[in-house]
Amino acid sequence: MTTLPSWRDTTYGSSKLGTKARVALWLIQEVKESGTFTKADLRAAFPDVAQIDRRMRDLRDHGWEIATSREDPTLRQQEHRFRTRGADVWVPGKSKAPVHKGSITNAQRAKVLQDDGYLCRTCGVSGGETYGDGGLEQAVLNVARRPVVQPDGSVMHQLVTECQRCGRGNVDRTVHMADVLAEIESMAFVERTVLRGWIAADRRSPSALEKLWGLYRTLPADVRKAVADKLDGTDD
Repeated sequence: MTTLPSWRDTTYGSSKLGTKARVALWLIQEVKESGTFTKADLRAAFPDVAQIDRRMRDLRDHGWEIATSREDPTLRQQEHRFRTRGADVWVPGKSKAPVHKGSITNAQRAKVLQDDGYLCRTCGVSGGETYGDGGLEQAVLNVARRPVVQPDGSVMHQLVTECQRCGRGNVDRTVHMADVLAEIESMAFVERTVLRGWIAADRRSPSALEKLWGLYRTLPADVRKAVADKLDGTDD
C-alpha cells in the first residue's frame, strides 16, 4: 500500500505539492471521511494561503464529495462534511480538471437560461418561486453541467438550467440514453408526434402561458404588481 505524503509537505517525490493537493491530504488525514469541519478550521491549517476555501471547492471537479448545510441538513451553516475521497490529486497528472469543467461564461449562462425559459429543466420551477411543499424556500436558478451517458458508454456534458434544490450534490442527475430510448419505445403515437416536433425544432415548445410565467418571475417585485394590475383590469 502506497504511503500518502503528509498534508504539511510541499513536495511529493520530485514534484511540488500544490495547495489543492495538500487540502485533499488534510481532509484525509485530519478530517477523515464522514468528518465535519468549518472554513475556520481550513484557514487555520493553511494560514498563509489566500482563498484556501476555493482550493477546497476545486476538489469537487475531481470527484471529491464535500457537503454544505444545503446538501446535509444536519450541518450548521458554517460546517462542511467530507463525504467521499475522489482522485489522488497529489499524484502528477491527476490534478488537472476535466475539460468539461471549464468556467461557464456569462454569455453561455444567459443563453441557457433564455433557451430554457428561465425554468429549472428538472422540476420546472422558476426563479424566486416557492416549491409548493409548504416550505418558504425560494428557488434559485443556476446553470449546471449534466452528464449524459451515450449508448456506447461514453459521457458528454450538457449545459442546463437547474434550481439549487435539484442541483444538490446528493442527487444523481446523470441521463442514460438507453433509458431514454426505452421510454420512447413505450410512448403512444400522439406523444411520439409531439416529441418528434420538439426534436425537429431542437427545443420543447412551451405554451405561451408558460413562457409568460417564466418571464414574469424574472421581473423585480415592484414591477410584478403592474402585471397583476393589468390582469385585474382585463377581467372587467
